[in-house]
Amino acid sequence: MKKNLAKAITTLASVTILVTSCHDNKKPGYEFMPDMYRSPAYTAYEASPLTGDSVSALPPVAGTVSRSQMMLFNYPNTPEAYELAGAELKNPLAATPENLLEGQRLFTNMCQHCHGEKGDGKGSLNITSKGGGPFPVPSYTSDAIKDLPDGKMFFSITHGKNLMGPHAPQVTQEERWKIILYINKLQDDALAAAALPQPQPHLLQPIQLKPTNKRYLFYQVRICKTIYNINLKEKPKHFQ
Repeated sequence: MKKNLAKAITTLASVTILVTSCHDNKKPGYEFMPDMYRSPAYTAYEASPLTGDSVSALPPVAGTVSRSQMMLFNYPNTPEAYELAGAELKNPLAATPENLLEGQRLFTNMCQHCHGEKGDGKGSLNITSKGGGPFPVPSYTSDAIKDLPDGKMFFSITHGKNLMGPHAPQVTQEERWKIILYINKLQDDALAAAALPQPQPHLLQPIQLKPTNKRYLFYQVRICKTIYNINLKEKPKHFQ
């Protein structure tokens, strides 16, 4: 009896070793209830018995927000919605160096060719109007745009404005806000440069000296030193 049991165990072990040695490691083994963790995949628009219209690819439900969408933009392309967007929409991003740098990159790629490197409307493209004449691209510091709310900028980038087409398919909502951050910086830089005191031409005119009058020459040199901040290291020859 013991001999038969030993033979049976030996035979079973031999068969097990033989079967396992011939197994392909690249293929999965036996699975118990595979549908619990490996669901069958459907091809797009393939008929499915699980849906009411027998289509496997279902449209998103109403109000679905994509992962890249920061907010619901429920503003149609109308003048009333344009004004409403300007009053309601605020830039959710801060003007950090990283956001401004990314906004500059996006502006260079998407906007600079029309609006110019400095936002002055002097881009590289020769834009013409519908009548065939030149179409002036407005400067960001013009009276019509310098105080434009961020919401109206976002609306214009999304839906387009005048000859500018909509850019919603090209840039995401987050990228649009970063572009607006950089536009605001261009506006601030241009307005700050315009506020600096401009040189007065009459102060730059050369002064005609009269070397025969030493007292007159003395006061002219004092005036030059005051206006042009000149530090005369050598005494003029007329005073030597």
